[in-house]
Amino acid sequence: MSLTTHATMTPEPVVRLENYFQDPYNLAIATARTCYSSRVISSEDVDKDEQARLQRDRIAESIYKAGHHTTIQHPTFQFVLEQVSRQFIWSFLHAHPFYNSEQVSQRYVEVKPGNVTVPPLADQPRTIFLETVAMQMEAYHRLINLIEPVVVQEYRRLFPSRDAAEKRWASAIKKRCQEVARYVLPVATHAHLYHTVSGLTLHRYWRLCHQFDAPLEQRLVVQRMVEEVSRIDPQFMALAEEPIPLEETVEFRMYEEFHGAQRNGATAAFVDEFDQSLRGGCSRLADYKAHAEATMAQAVRSMLGLTQTELPDGEAIRRVLDPSHNRYLAESLTLTTMSKLSRAMVHPHFTFRKKLSHTADSQDQRHRMVPASRPILACHFVNGHPDYVLPPLVKASHEAEACYVETMARTWLAIERLLNEGVREEFALYLLPNAFPIRFEESGDLLHFHHKWVQRLCYTAQEEIWHACREEVIQVEARFPAIGRWLRAPCTVRAAAGVKPICPEGDRFCGVPVWKQPLEAYQRLI
Repeated sequence: MSLTTHATMTPEPVVRLENYFQDPYNLAIATARTCYSSRVISSEDVDKDEQARLQRDRIAESIYKAGHHTTIQHPTFQFVLEQVSRQFIWSFLHAHPFYNSEQVSQRYVEVKPGNVTVPPLADQPRTIFLETVAMQMEAYHRLINLIEPVVVQEYRRLFPSRDAAEKRWASAIKKRCQEVARYVLPVATHAHLYHTVSGLTLHRYWRLCHQFDAPLEQRLVVQRMVEEVSRIDPQFMALAEEPIPLEETVEFRMYEEFHGAQRNGATAAFVDEFDQSLRGGCSRLADYKAHAEATMAQAVRSMLGLTQTELPDGEAIRRVLDPSHNRYLAESLTLTTMSKLSRAMVHPHFTFRKKLSHTADSQDQRHRMVPASRPILACHFVNGHPDYVLPPLVKASHEAEACYVETMARTWLAIERLLNEGVREEFALYLLPNAFPIRFEESGDLLHFHHKWVQRLCYTAQEEIWHACREEVIQVEARFPAIGRWLRAPCTVRAAAGVKPICPEGDRFCGVPVWKQPLEAYQRLI
């Protein structure tokens, strides 16, 4: 099982199978046979003799073709990935809910020069690409220094008793500088991570590895994942269907149909229309269930077998969302999906239209139970029109803002030069900065939005996502006050539940007693 390609990335991605379920093929068929057996069938049972193996292979082919794929979800594979781009991770690995990843953070680990994915390019385009990356890296390190005085000033205001020069506080200050400076880094910047998926997800990866936005890198990484699994069990991927070619994917066909030579004109009109719909914000409530509060209240009554007279709507909602009653809300383990009472929150549903930077959205998408329909980046890129998110901390320093704006302008000129040289958009757009806006719609139920909003309203959360969550909660509270009044920062939830310490962050405490503040007073610079 292989894909023929002469092109590759430099350096090539590193893929290593770190851990896995033993005997995955036999395990998958054992689970299938157990469904129709008076006892649990073991992996050894399906491989004990020639007759058992023939039966195993017949079952494997039959259930695969019929679409009964939960059996191949049992075997699980943990990979170590190195030298993969942030673009690939955002576009492919984290663009669906069925995975787990732990990756190096650009917020807390300084990025070193040279740690970027370079696509296959001819000599002149390669020179342009590498010179631009060097410029972006230089701007990143310069911004760290330019932003530092603003961060130090704000840090001293928040923590007057701390010596900002002391090592542990100096480290915290540097991390805040890095968090904002990374906006100028290219999405080609490397990451390393643990990535764990089921056998079913691996089959899906293989089938759709030829798709936007980074098809070459996706093909290379997924092929090596498949090869690693086939090395320990050659039969597990034997029935996998061949990848759908990029040109045959539904997204590619629509891209070709609606864009083409006049793409930039249409894209500019879309960007203007989308941004105007946000009315100056970054997240706009676009849709919701009209009877969210009443439906949620009735769900509580149905769970308890009560009438509306016995438990009115307002009281039913309070019993779910008031941490002094529903103490599960203050648990660090997030027990709400397991709680019968808390599951009443699955009924209210919200859709937001959003605009976040590539780097902020890379964190936002980790809230996998609040999924979104994210774009093909080439459909949003406008040649010659620098398009980026400007962090407030950069705007607070004239020198930093000037450096930032200049870096964006030079980056767009470089991408335009590559496109004029005939470089494919797939490769040229690896130079896009982390600041490039992702415009999309995001939907979810209150249960999972509650988890996201509470965690991300913490002042230690990434500032851009924090700001989006604040906007979202304000809009929900305006439309559904019985629900929205309980959506606050984690320290507020813990204070209401009587949990100590009120702030669970220790040395990472933001310096502000947020639990004493109303939502409209929430504001921060770092």
